[in-house]
Amino acid sequence: MIVTQTPLRLSFFGGGTDFPDYYRVDGGAVLTTAIDKYVYVIVKERFDDDIYINYSIKEIVQSVDEIQHDLVREAMRITGVDRGVEITTLADVPSTGTGLGSSSAVTVGLLLTLHTYGGRLVDARTLAEQACRIELDVLDRPIGKQDQYISAFGGLRAIDFNPNDKIDVEPVGAAPATLRRLQDRLLVFFTGRTRSSSAILDHQQRRIEQSRTDLDRLKTCAHEARDLLESGRLDEFGMLLDTAWRHKKALAEGVSDAAIDELYARGRAAGALGGKIAGAGGGGFLVFYVPPSRQDDVRRALHPLRELPIGFDPGGARVVFNIHR
Repeated sequence: MIVTQTPLRLSFFGGGTDFPDYYRVDGGAVLTTAIDKYVYVIVKERFDDDIYINYSIKEIVQSVDEIQHDLVREAMRITGVDRGVEITTLADVPSTGTGLGSSSAVTVGLLLTLHTYGGRLVDARTLAEQACRIELDVLDRPIGKQDQYISAFGGLRAIDFNPNDKIDVEPVGAAPATLRRLQDRLLVFFTGRTRSSSAILDHQQRRIEQSRTDLDRLKTCAHEARDLLESGRLDEFGMLLDTAWRHKKALAEGVSDAAIDELYARGRAAGALGGKIAGAGGGGFLVFYVPPSRQDDVRRALHPLRELPIGFDPGGARVVFNIHR
């Protein structure tokens, strides 16, 4: 039996510039962090040759080609595991539509678990590259590449996407005390609804040319935010979130709406310096940067939304249990 733990992520700046249609022209950049909320994947050998898959539904099939869960099917194909296993996926938060990168975390976790089951050691870059291949090339999903890389590598990272498809993943060189202070200033609230990001991201992808000015600014924000963190200027980081949110909302219909705008305005009026919807938008989690003295005010203003306490995770996908018989 193999059990893996793969972190979800909170993307601060640059989302959208990790789409190949954008970065292959201008280069892209994001600033993002792994958080202490996880996807778990369990793979257990079976006595027979059947394939059991447990997620929100249960599948029992005889061949990989029959699998309906597309991420499981393609991860099994790429790793060569093709029979006699039971696969279970679990998540700390709703597994779709939250904006925390759960789909890519599932893909990375599946790959790591199945490679480990097959007796192979794989590094973070291989996991990220294979996850991108599955989601973007095989399944043709309208998404970027930051989620796969941050789930595989972990930590707080500056990720640059170069026009030649080379992807640079670097740790942000902020002092540990700065990272603790940043973590303590982030409040995350569940909007009460999940959504399928596909329609929003598909619209965003089709509007890349029209959105190039906003995407350019989001990329610049990612670089500026790294400098702010490395120099300890946290309140300026928080205010930059507000700037980036205004550009993010312009990328596609559905990123925000009247209800989200109203929640965001309540948070800002109560003392948040900036914030954003996590992920593609339209629902999921709302993130605010709030000085400690105003946090109770923001919580009252956002009542009765459920708060999600988060911390940063310095690690990426890892094996937490491994028994071979």
